[in-house]
Amino acid sequence: MSYDISQHFFNYFSLCIADTPELQQEVYKIRYQVYCEELQYEPKEEFLNGMEQDIYDSRSIHCLLKHRISDRYIGCVRLVLPDPEQLDDKFPLEEIFQHDFQLGETEFYNYAEISGLAIIGDFRQRQGENTSSVGLLFADNQPEALPSSQERRIYPLTLVSLYLGCTSLLMSFNITNALTVMEAKLSRHLRLCGIPSCLVGDFVNFHGKQAPFLLSPMNIMSSMDSDLSDLFNAIHSELKVKIDDHPLKSKYQPLLLS
Repeated sequence: MSYDISQHFFNYFSLCIADTPELQQEVYKIRYQVYCEELQYEPKEEFLNGMEQDIYDSRSIHCLLKHRISDRYIGCVRLVLPDPEQLDDKFPLEEIFQHDFQLGETEFYNYAEISGLAIIGDFRQRQGENTSSVGLLFADNQPEALPSSQERRIYPLTLVSLYLGCTSLLMSFNITNALTVMEAKLSRHLRLCGIPSCLVGDFVNFHGKQAPFLLSPMNIMSSMDSDLSDLFNAIHSELKVKIDDHPLKSKYQPLLLS
């Protein structure tokens, strides 16, 4: 019996662009829950409205992951775009890594950053993974609202789907490279799933040992097997309409195509 990853994933989850103030608030609430309440990465007193935000959100496109059965948003990620009016403005990871990145000859405006990645605890925690904001596999001791073993097979793809969503954004914006901060085990996990990355800096202690990595949409597309490619195509089809109509598209596209 064949196993259609894309079909099964979309039976239980959906991925959308947070292109309204209401949906963006859902992103900030997830980040507050994960970063401030569950993991205590950030102090609650800095976000008294229960929403974790920063200065980079205004030049970001946000993706939201929704669990269909419980009808709740359970994960998010953002693609931080270069500022077309201030190309010297830094990306978030440059606050962590105080050095110049060896990025080759590509112009800096052909880079973006994948950050703000978070999946709520019910969908990420297992023994040994409960200190990570994303987790790698879903727990066996899942809450009663999330029952079946068939559904449980799809949970490791929650993380992968968010990276595929960012890959879709990169391709829609014609951005050739994305920077992100990861632990080594997350990089290995993504590579095994068909999402390779390249280490471009040293590891530092930042919520665990993390380092800057570089991802290329072209490398990701060439590394996918047929199952992951089917899932990506389905995600890209879902997101592309909203991306094409996104107000940041018209703002950034002339720069990115120059």
